Amino acid sequence: MQGKKTHQESLFIHFQLSDHIPSDNFYRRLKGFLDLDFLYNSTSKHYGSEGQKSIDPVVFMKLMLVGYLENINSDRRIVAVSGMRMDILYFLGYDLGEALPWHSTLSRTRQLYGEAIFLDLFRQVLKLCVEKGLICGKRQAVDSALIPANASRQQMLERLVMEDASVFSRELDENAEEKPQPAKKEEDGPENRPYKSEDAVNNTHYSPSDPDARLTKKPGKPMRLYYRAQMGVDTAGHFITYIQAFKGNQADNDSLPAILEGITNNMDNHHIQVRELLADAGYSSGSAIRALIAKDIAGYIPNPGNYKPSRENEGFTYDAENDRYTCTQGVHLPFRRTVTAHNNPGVHKKVYQTRSCDCKNCPLKKGCTNAAGIKTLTDTVDKPLYDYMLRQTQSSKGRQMKLLRSATVEPVFGSLINYNGLNRINSKGLKQANKCMLVAATVYNLKKLLKHTDFRLKQAKMQVIKGLKCRFGQLLNSFSKSYDMNFLLLS
Repeated sequence: MQGKKTHQESLFIHFQLSDHIPSDNFYRRLKGFLDLDFLYNSTSKHYGSEGQKSIDPVVFMKLMLVGYLENINSDRRIVAVSGMRMDILYFLGYDLGEALPWHSTLSRTRQLYGEAIFLDLFRQVLKLCVEKGLICGKRQAVDSALIPANASRQQMLERLVMEDASVFSRELDENAEEKPQPAKKEEDGPENRPYKSEDAVNNTHYSPSDPDARLTKKPGKPMRLYYRAQMGVDTAGHFITYIQAFKGNQADNDSLPAILEGITNNMDNHHIQVRELLADAGYSSGSAIRALIAKDIAGYIPNPGNYKPSRENEGFTYDAENDRYTCTQGVHLPFRRTVTAHNNPGVHKKVYQTRSCDCKNCPLKKGCTNAAGIKTLTDTVDKPLYDYMLRQTQSSKGRQMKLLRSATVEPVFGSLINYNGLNRINSKGLKQANKCMLVAATVYNLKKLLKHTDFRLKQAKMQVIKGLKCRFGQLLNSFSKSYDMNFLLLS
């Protein structure tokens, strides 16, 4: 007979949430594994002794973790999804029908807590990874990625040029609290100026809703407002050891000294000394190499593509003793002065130059000198550092490190962006962006840590089963021999 299900809600019901969450559920295992009680002391300074009770700091941070675990970057959706999932409710410590905090509470609490609290959370999980022996820490791979900001470039306003920088900063803060006003004329907006580079637009325009976001262009994609995530990954276990938000237009090589400081501080907390650092050519600069040498870290960073280690293919040989170049005709180009690069104030170049009379009778003068009859060559002031790095990267180990870097850090960024909610920053400001990145990195490490713990448990179970099978086989073999002996004696 065909059945037909009719539903009528029970008036009274006895329901224990923990009885309906499987023991192998991710959130159940995470609840028993992760201890966040340290947050009560870390956040106590933000609360007084009177007034209404705030959201529980542990509940708030667990909701933040849930957002990135479920790849959700909307506070409203985090609360909605959590209310429909029994395993998440169990993880949060809530029962069915118990009201969750408002989504606006999450946003206000995130702004209330300082970056140090989120960094403490990241370091607590990093400590668990180190204690489990999953992080070696001696070799780190570094890379960056542009993360879209929660702001629109169409709403950017023109900066007012002021002599007093403090007045300019105060007006930016006031505009950030007001509703953005569109430009009066359509042609005044930065989006209608395709001839301008992003750096030029950043100097003349800003986003009133998120003044820290910077206009940047990713290859093959339209220009928009971004933050830049800088990350360090341990090459042994592929765990994230460092992550920090920078402005979208800040160059990688300018950020490397701060990145080194962050990585070494995180590793020093566990008495681990960083020995090697791998990065791509975007991190190459004299200041970056000096920072590596100052910390006694061997770097493997390819030099920029425009770097020339030698001028011999151009017909000039370098005399290090006299600090000069000599051409094929025997004319010397001595060092004349040091200049600063027009597009980068941090880059200094050495100028080697002849006099007009030196090349007066040279047969190659027409194709070699300028209109004034002078030949000029330029070299970076940090040429010895670049030559040192060139030897590092061109060695057999250096070629291996290049492959290892791309295989280590790039998949981690792919996981963060595609599966851990870092495809967009859901808050505004550099400090808030840094908090989002720290939580996303914490979630990534937690997932790998629990996966490794499960693998270890399975291995232990397999070893026990294997041992029992072996013991059972020995007993069975012994019993069989005893039975055969008794049969022979009886016969």
